[in-house]
Parts: sequence; structure tokens; C-alpha cells
Amino acid sequence: MDNVHTVIAHGEEPAFDKKAIWRTFRVLLLITIIELILAIGYYEIDFQNKHFVKHVLNGIFVILTLTKAFYIIAEFMHLGHEIKNLILTLGIPVFLFVWFIIAFLWDGTSYKNLRNTYDPYQVEQSKKKVEQKEKEPEAKKPGMAE
Repeated sequence: MDNVHTVIAHGEEPAFDKKAIWRTFRVLLLITIIELILAIGYYEIDFQNKHFVKHVLNGIFVILTLTKAFYIIAEFMHLGHEIKNLILTLGIPVFLFVWFIIAFLWDGTSYKNLRNTYDPYQVEQSKKKVEQKEKEPEAKKPGMAE
């Protein structure tokens, strides 16, 4: 901390930690390459139980994406260099917000499935095709030339 005050007192601009930025770039690049290899491998290799492999890969993708988000927040948003209380003050509401979104999506899906199960009118209406009306000629607007 004294180094920052010394730099500001002498009128020099603080130097960026280029090594940390390049390290973060390499970590993010490596994680992205791993994600691409896994995605391409999923479509190129014929698995016997493709449904199970898809769920495992989705879990791996979520973990890798959260790791990338951690590095971006820690380095580029400078949260990794802050005190623990500030990190918790910002982190806990973010986790609650994510949980809130997941809970609403889960509840909405449950409601949709229950509605389709117990409301036969809804099922009947969802399967009915909508009739298309023929286009009517547009009425002439007053003041327009023919």
C-alpha cells in the first residue's frame, strides 16, 4: 500500500502488473481450448450412452465457466486483491441472485408440467392449430393519390 502512495506522491502513474494479466490470459485461453476440445469431441465421438455424457459435459462446462468468471472478476475487476469482507459483501448477493434465477426457472417448469398434466383443456388448446386468415385488401387512406 505504501508503494501506491509513494507513486502517487511523486506524480508517476502506477504500473500495471503485466505478468498477472498475461497469466490470466493464458489461464482463460487454456480453459477455453479445453471447452472447445470437449465440445468437438462430444460431436465427433459416437458414445453408447450419449445422454449421460451430455449431462457430465454440461457439468464440466459449468465448472469451467465459473472458473473463467472467477479469474475475470479477480484480475480485471480487481476483486482478488481486496479484503475478505468486501469480497463477501459482493459475493453473497451474487450467489443469492443466481440461486433466485434457478429457483424461478425450476418453479416455472414445474408449474408448466403440472398445468399440462392436470388441465385437459390446456393440453387440447396447445395441440390445436391456429387458422390463418386471408389478407384483406388495405383500405385507401384519405388524401392519397391513386
